[in-house]
Amino acid sequence: MPSTDSPPGADKWVPPDARELDQLKAAAADCQGCELYQDATQTVFGRGAAHARVVFVGEQPGDVEDRQGLPFVGPAGHLLRQAVDDAGIDPATVYITNAVKHFRFELRGKRRIHQTPGPAHIAACRPWLVAEFSLLAPELVVLLGATAAKALLGPSFRVTRSRGQLMPWPAAAQHPEDFPVAQIQALATIHPSAVLRADDRDEAYRGLVDDLKVAAGALAA
Repeated sequence: MPSTDSPPGADKWVPPDARELDQLKAAAADCQGCELYQDATQTVFGRGAAHARVVFVGEQPGDVEDRQGLPFVGPAGHLLRQAVDDAGIDPATVYITNAVKHFRFELRGKRRIHQTPGPAHIAACRPWLVAEFSLLAPELVVLLGATAAKALLGPSFRVTRSRGQLMPWPAAAQHPEDFPVAQIQALATIHPSAVLRADDRDEAYRGLVDDLKVAAGALAA
């Protein structure tokens, strides 16, 4: 796939006067903020409750999500929904999105192989995430995996060191001035796709659910 060191970013496509998430989603469909739009099927925007109590942020859409146009509808998404249920979080209170809205992949024969988004892709797509949060008023942000955590908490953040711990957010964010929301909490955990890749899936899944139970406890409190 082609690469752009300094993509223009999504700012020019983000409507400054958007008052509803659907307006953002419609505008994002035309985004050309980085080169990923050229090969992806479509923009995959966030979905869920407009007045969500908890926002889940993942890395990027996968192959299934890219084809269907919805986040977390592939195998990792199904696992996440089960983990949310097992942790006791009401799915009706959830909004789910990704740090990068287009699928980055390498074509091998007929297969599209996931590639981790680079810092330039994360930076280019950041205006969409900021716009989403400007319309949401969650009590908690759950960061799924290293890419999402670093996108919001900075490149030095390590999920392996701090997973399952509640943190003040947006004070903990890399650029807290970008997020005009009341002081809430954040929690980082592994991406559900990591469970699918784990040698011991049962143990990895229990760890994910345990982390989400911390989130559920914060919401209950």
